Amino acid sequence: MAKNLLIVESPAKAKTIEKILGDDFEVKSCYGHIRDLEKNEMGIDIEHNFEPRYIIPEDKEKVVKELRSVAKKATEVWLASDEDREGESISWHLAEVLGLDPQTTKRIVFHEITKPAIQKAVANPRTIKMSLVNAQQARRVLDRIVGFELSPVLWRKIGMRNSLSAGRVQSVAVRLIVEKEREINQHKAESSFNIKAIFTAKDNNGRDVSFSAEGKKFKTYEDAEKFLSNCINAIYKVNDIQVKPARKTPSAPFTTSTLQQEASRKLGYGVSKTMLLAQRLYENGYITYMRTDSVNLSDTAQEDIAKAINGTYGEKYLYHRKYKNKNESAQEAHEAIRPTYMENQTIDDADAKRLYELIWKRTIASQMADAELEKTTAKISISTNNEELTATGEVIKFDGFLKVYMESSDEEEDQENEEGRLPNLIIGQPLNFVEMTATEKFSRP
Repeated sequence: MAKNLLIVESPAKAKTIEKILGDDFEVKSCYGHIRDLEKNEMGIDIEHNFEPRYIIPEDKEKVVKELRSVAKKATEVWLASDEDREGESISWHLAEVLGLDPQTTKRIVFHEITKPAIQKAVANPRTIKMSLVNAQQARRVLDRIVGFELSPVLWRKIGMRNSLSAGRVQSVAVRLIVEKEREINQHKAESSFNIKAIFTAKDNNGRDVSFSAEGKKFKTYEDAEKFLSNCINAIYKVNDIQVKPARKTPSAPFTTSTLQQEASRKLGYGVSKTMLLAQRLYENGYITYMRTDSVNLSDTAQEDIAKAINGTYGEKYLYHRKYKNKNESAQEAHEAIRPTYMENQTIDDADAKRLYELIWKRTIASQMADAELEKTTAKISISTNNEELTATGEVIKFDGFLKVYMESSDEEEDQENEEGRLPNLIIGQPLNFVEMTATEKFSRP
């Protein structure tokens, strides 16, 4: 009996979707792009409106032959490649190769491989968006023109024929990197000497608590040494205390770029490994589509997250938030990267487990209450001179989203300046002096 034929990009995805759709559908994979530009003379007719000339590469001929055979027997062909420029282009190429009408052929999209999402997509098909197809074609044509024009220049200059290529993106990126590297090389480092003192004071339980205080920066070694000498045998007292409430707000759910950055910081994963694991998580139905620049969460997702927070942490930890992209060109049709089932805090896939848990924590934290802090700044007098030292610290009054997740930072300074714990100080309180140092630091490019 003839069935509906649904064509997706990935074979792993095909198996999962076929189980969801049941006997009425046969799901096949096209394994990504099935046509590309000819290699001869750029594959573009520059004289006639830059018309591209496409061929089916040798490694895709078998796939295309099989798809044509199955399509002839099918009652209807559905195209279900990814919802982005590349995915839309793949659907159009499939329509061209299989002799389908792009204006009537059913095209479906989904952001997660779950039964409700697939069924909703099948119930609401659309047609191929030629605006996205044309955008992808323009990009591909530019790639080819720039590559064909610039790569031979690269080969002549460097002498590594066919092993190097220039492109419309990487060529500009290399230029930016070179300019920045030249700025770095031209940077003249300036030194300063940072004063840091260590004290102890009793906490509420009578235990000694060690904490640090910062002093002024000195430009020269001589000035720093003179200051240290002047502080010998000084008496140190708390001169002033200011306590201010503060809040920390959670970061938005992951986009492709923020996932790559945070996986690098927290897990030590390179971009390729992150995207390979994210692809596997998506195809197995664990997370939503992993190529997105949107921070949006669907209403259904927010309901699921709220249930998970209420059930695990309690109602006081829940805070509904709607995130919006700063960039107006972001693809808001997509959702942020999130787990498809929020009740699953972890998965059995050993390789992808850590990345999944990172996505789960970031998603949960995005809908949790702010962390409430108390920031304390203590000014410490030095009996031998008029200078003051400053000690800062923070106390977490309510952990909020910090119970689950804290975003990492690339910057060394942020880690150096993290505010620690201070004992309960009072004005006029003498402090036990431990040591004072002047450390030379250099400005960085």
